[in-house]
Order: sequence, then structure tokens, then C-alpha cells
Amino acid sequence: MSTSTDLADPQAHTHTVPIAAEGDLLRVRAVLRAEAREAGLNLTAATKLVTAGSELARNIFRYATHGQGVATIEPAEDHGRRGVRATFRDNGPGIEDMEAAMRDGYSTADSLGLGLPGSRRLVDEFSIESDVGKGTTVTITQWGR
Repeated sequence: MSTSTDLADPQAHTHTVPIAAEGDLLRVRAVLRAEAREAGLNLTAATKLVTAGSELARNIFRYATHGQGVATIEPAEDHGRRGVRATFRDNGPGIEDMEAAMRDGYSTADSLGLGLPGSRRLVDEFSIESDVGKGTTVTITQWGR
């Protein structure tokens, strides 16, 4: 895991967590938990963030080419609100039918098909971009109340 610091803001820091092995999922959860605490998220908001992030990291591990991807986790601030932003990028096959992928129950694998739509419901902000044959990027943000 690497950490970079924004010299303009000594409080800001970005964590980059490679996702290539199952143990990396634990590291993603730990960093999300620590950043949630630092941002002052309450227990409910922090739990939602960690759950959504864990699911997105697991998707990278399960579906990305050779299980390779990265989570970038950083503090977020907007008009005095503090929160956590996490971006999950992979080099997987991409998502052919985004509309279907965002529906509960849709799966191209042997799963419940709740990962992406469930993650979207858990966080305050959710965006997804995918290029077939190139990979997928999901960004989530959870704000303190």
C-alpha cells in the first residue's frame, strides 16, 4: 500500500491499495474504516462505506483480469462537509450491459447479483464507467452528517 500526501493540505492523504489477492480485501476495509473515522463519519455511515467498498474490491478480485485492480481512498471535502471518496479501477472484461448490471439479481457469474446495486444504495454518491475489453471504474463517496 502506498500513501501520497498533498503538500498544499497536510491533512489530506491518499491511500492506494492494489487488489490482487484475497488479503487485499482486508486492507481495503481497514483503510476505509480508518478514513471514515478520520472524516468523522458516524458508525452507520462508516459501516455502509466499508460494506460498499468491500463489495467493489471483491468484484475486482473475482472478475478483473488476473484479479488485478486498485482502490484509491482519500478524504473528500465539499462546502464544509467532510467524507471519504474511494475509486475502484480494474482491467477486467468491462460491463456489456450497464443497465442490467445495476439491477438487483443480475449476474454473469454464480452470485446473487446484488453487489453493484447494493453498493449504490449504501453510499451517498456512486458513479460507474466501463469499457468492454478494458475495465471498469467505480467511485463512491460517503459524507459525514
